[in-house]
Amino acid sequence: MELHFESIIKLCVAMLFGLFIGIDRQIKQKPLGIRTSMVISIASCLVTLVSIHAFDKFAGPDHPNMDPMRLAAQIVSGIGFLGAGVILRRGGDAISGLTSAALIWTASGIGIAVGAGFYEEAAYAVALLMFAVNAVPHLIKAIGPQVLNKHEVSVKIIMEPNYVLTDVILKIEKPEAISQKRPKGYVRTIRRIKIKDLDDGRQLIDMVLSTPDRDYATEIYYDIKKIEHVMSVEVEQL
Repeated sequence: MELHFESIIKLCVAMLFGLFIGIDRQIKQKPLGIRTSMVISIASCLVTLVSIHAFDKFAGPDHPNMDPMRLAAQIVSGIGFLGAGVILRRGGDAISGLTSAALIWTASGIGIAVGAGFYEEAAYAVALLMFAVNAVPHLIKAIGPQVLNKHEVSVKIIMEPNYVLTDVILKIEKPEAISQKRPKGYVRTIRRIKIKDLDDGRQLIDMVLSTPDRDYATEIYYDIKKIEHVMSVEVEQL
């Protein structure tokens, strides 16, 4: 019982530390987010616990040279290729599938734990994973700071020739200048921008916006369409 309690404490501490890492990454608008870091931390702790205690459980005088985790180590390494297949780069810094890849890797860790007979540790790890992936993001969205509640949107705009593009950028970043329905301080941040001249003299603005979660892609589309001299708009949720 004491061993199980200690393992549960370690899994909880691993999740907490993963949460801290994820908050730091998300504040800095990096691909590794809160859910992914917590998933990896919990799974790594689980596999480490299995590695530590498996020798005590399986090795003995009858098996002095036994290494019960040799095959498990190969599973953890090999499953990474499977997880890499679900990671997609969608342009710029936008990456999708990280959490899914981490969960694939975690599933292998849980399978190793169950196979080694650590049923309670695996069960608690699954419960913590479900809490980390599903509940924690909603809690952060409800009570967390605004900087943690943002998503990215790709925007492509075609402008009429010889228009001052700086005015367009300022209006996009501060939508209250376009629509009075937007509250003051409702700011969209341009993460990346590229401006290109087209053959007919028009300009193409290709940018990635970091915007509050409540700011839907349709609202961004209609706000930009209201700007003078904008000929076409393409908006994609990343």
